[in-house]
Amino acid sequence: MSVLTVENVSHGFGDRAILDDVSFRLLKGEHVGLIGANGEGKSSFLNIITGELPPDAGKVEWSNRVTVGYLDQHTKLIAGKTIRDTLRGAFTRLFDLEKEMQSAYEKMADADGNEMSRLLESVGDIQDILDQSGFYVIDARVEEVANGLGLGSIGLEREVQDLSGGQRTKVLLAKLLLENPTILLLDEPTNFLDEEHVSWLTKYLQNYENAFILVSHDIDFLNKVINVIYHVEQARLTRYVGDYNKFMELHEINKAKHHQAYEKQQQEIARLEDFVAKNKARFSTTGRAKSRQKQLDKMELIDKPREKVKPTFKFKEARSPGRIIFKAAGLQIGYDKVLTKPLDIQLERGQKVAIKGCNGLGKSTLLKTLLGLLPPVDGNLEMGDYLYPGYFEQEVQPRNSKSALQEVWDEYPGLTQPEVRAALARCGLKNEHITSQMQVLSGGEQAKVRLCKLMLKETNWLALDEPTNHLDVDAKEELKKAIREFKGTVILVCHDPEFYLDVVTEVWNVEEWSNLG
Repeated sequence: MSVLTVENVSHGFGDRAILDDVSFRLLKGEHVGLIGANGEGKSSFLNIITGELPPDAGKVEWSNRVTVGYLDQHTKLIAGKTIRDTLRGAFTRLFDLEKEMQSAYEKMADADGNEMSRLLESVGDIQDILDQSGFYVIDARVEEVANGLGLGSIGLEREVQDLSGGQRTKVLLAKLLLENPTILLLDEPTNFLDEEHVSWLTKYLQNYENAFILVSHDIDFLNKVINVIYHVEQARLTRYVGDYNKFMELHEINKAKHHQAYEKQQQEIARLEDFVAKNKARFSTTGRAKSRQKQLDKMELIDKPREKVKPTFKFKEARSPGRIIFKAAGLQIGYDKVLTKPLDIQLERGQKVAIKGCNGLGKSTLLKTLLGLLPPVDGNLEMGDYLYPGYFEQEVQPRNSKSALQEVWDEYPGLTQPEVRAALARCGLKNEHITSQMQVLSGGEQAKVRLCKLMLKETNWLALDEPTNHLDVDAKEELKKAIREFKGTVILVCHDPEFYLDVVTEVWNVEEWSNLG
């Protein structure tokens, strides 16, 4: 049974086609991975099927009584509410029913026979719904999901306006899972989860009885939870049954078949065109030449296979710094509250360190403190000599109307336009991306623009805050290679151990430093 049917949908921005005549069916209980390179249209597709973005053509139909839950990181939380209050909000409908039941009990005091019968029947129906929905174990369910995603350690009485971006995303994800919709739509849900919480979400989705559509560039996670792949490439959508590994196997076979069919057709076109050119002027063969021309005119042309644009990342290296990059004694960091115990840490030239740990414990704050963007709360921080830092910031400007070209050019006005274009192209961006506004680019495309700016700068130590978030598989591999080959010093905040473990020389766990209890 199909719970979602998409027929002949097309959508684009200006001259750029995002989706071209795509069709899609989601069957009951299917666990779908929606995959593709950055900017191919995955998030646009989710926005179209949820009605947030109208398609240029085609139609989207959901089956009756379907409830859709969409993890949209732009959703706002209500200031003044605690995490617990927000999560209990997933059961608003049940709390409303409980109020209706209490009201019915109060009315029974003055009810006559017929009214009493109606009220008793209504109370019985509501009680059945509450029992079947697990209303009386709501708090236990809230605790279970909150702890699974690491919110319990933050404190469920914490107000949501005090949370970091990653913590807010966890709250939204937890609320969505508690709502238990018929269909889950998850766009990069593991971006702000550490290993333990990715493991919990993996088991949750493996046992999820309803259907979901998942966008993720985490291959290991995808392989464990999905059974169908829809691949977005060149504005088309192709279905594959199986996990990501099976998709890769079949995709390579299909690419080879496409290439062979294209080459064979091109040879046939060349043969026919040669025959027509040689015989159309000769009276005795002009009929056969016209026949061959008709064959050419009727031929349905096979698209030329296009090679996927792969990025090439390389960091420019400045002169070598002194032996010590920084040395901290009794360092405490934070904003309005202290986030860490007093730290005695140092980083030396050539070290590559990964920082891991739950959201909100001070990873980004530490980087900003080391870069001089935030003052220490207490303690001593001594920076080394001849430092040329490069910083990749996790947060992005939300409404940036500059083009990708202008974004880079403003920072490097000494470069020519062709030089800026070439730098962006090396980062895997096509011409349509380069001239598009930053705010309409996908998260991965925006990350590539920001990496481009960083790679044009001469640096000898890099502070990278979640640089892999939103990057596709090829870009992550290329970034890993660039970090490995960089001869300078690196301090890297990352939730993905598969990315950093064979690159770094040391791992720091902020959970061991935390001052939050």
